[in-house]
Amino acid sequence: MTDAARTGGHGPGTASEPPSGALAPFRGLIEAEFPWAAQAVFLNTAGIGPLPARTRRVLEEWARLKAAPHELPEKLLGATLAESRRIAARLVNADPAEIALATNTSFGINLAARALPIAPGEIVLVSDREFPANVYPWMALRERGVVFELAPTTPEGWPDEERLLERVRDPRVRVLAVSLTQFANGYTVDLARLSEATRATGAFLVVDAIQGVGQMPVDVRATPVDVLSCGAQKWLLSPWGSGFVYVRRELVSRLSPADVGWLAFEGTDDFTNLTRYDTTLRPDARRFELVTLPFQDFAGMNASLGLLLEIGIERIRDHLREVCAPVLEWAARSGAPLTSPVGPRGSAMLCLALPDPAAAYRLLRSEGIFATVREGVLRMSPHLYNTPDDLARVAELLDRAR
Repeated sequence: MTDAARTGGHGPGTASEPPSGALAPFRGLIEAEFPWAAQAVFLNTAGIGPLPARTRRVLEEWARLKAAPHELPEKLLGATLAESRRIAARLVNADPAEIALATNTSFGINLAARALPIAPGEIVLVSDREFPANVYPWMALRERGVVFELAPTTPEGWPDEERLLERVRDPRVRVLAVSLTQFANGYTVDLARLSEATRATGAFLVVDAIQGVGQMPVDVRATPVDVLSCGAQKWLLSPWGSGFVYVRRELVSRLSPADVGWLAFEGTDDFTNLTRYDTTLRPDARRFELVTLPFQDFAGMNASLGLLLEIGIERIRDHLREVCAPVLEWAARSGAPLTSPVGPRGSAMLCLALPDPAAAYRLLRSEGIFATVREGVLRMSPHLYNTPDDLARVAELLDRAR
């Protein structure tokens, strides 16, 4: 197997503009990994994260090996998944034993909804206007007599954290389920505050982190949560079908998976003796995995996460603040209604409630700028391959169209 398939790599490429100050030392690397950024301005990472060049090469190599499996090293499959757990754990400061690999965020939310001990009459508390993946699995628990409570948002449409904190004090609230960052307005919750409240009451804190991990640091040691689920296809710039679930170490042994994969049990690593049927679940989070997992997609995820960690999530966060500044300044100057928060509760998502967001979307697209419309607003979500000049161009076009 080539080095590219194992770890990725980077080749030649040219970008039209250098990264801003925070990522200036990585200019050559970013240009090599995202050469197309010289021709297009992609501002929809919250929808689809593009693959770095190294990741594409890894996927191509794995496709070659699948086509000629006699060349596939015998231990490569298990080693690839082990590396995925290790690198995902590093990303959120967890232990690999607390990581279960998953094909999407919904898997982890359903795992929490079906495995956590929630009794009839107890409450699952969710903020209104959450992405459906963090709503429907909890709604389904009503068939078991669990109370599903949808907390109203603030007038801005953001999670009302004061109300959530007040409701968590109700001893009937068994679960607080939140998104780290809201998909439609970029609001980022004060996770530390919610964690402190749930630690005090014994409620479980379940986090949909797909819109936050990769654009901002996340540390489950510093800010304890019980379950955190994260698809990797957006801000983690990884293939569809890759992602992970963090389950707090103390909780792993208390939970039994509602759906059982055959590798969830002790002894199944020995493929020469699989019919002993030992019913002892693994002591780590692998007990929650459903196999066969898409090995090639997790190999790709390893390459993408390796790139992000090489650059550093803190640097990426600082870079994105610089990138977003031109549109924030334009909105403040022009009075354009910004529906995404600014400051500590903000993120790398910029959302504008324009009179005709669809027309604004078409205008940007005609100029080679790719954003999207969500919940009636124009949403822009840059990443490390974007520059402040990209967003200055957006501001110029929107200003001209007013």
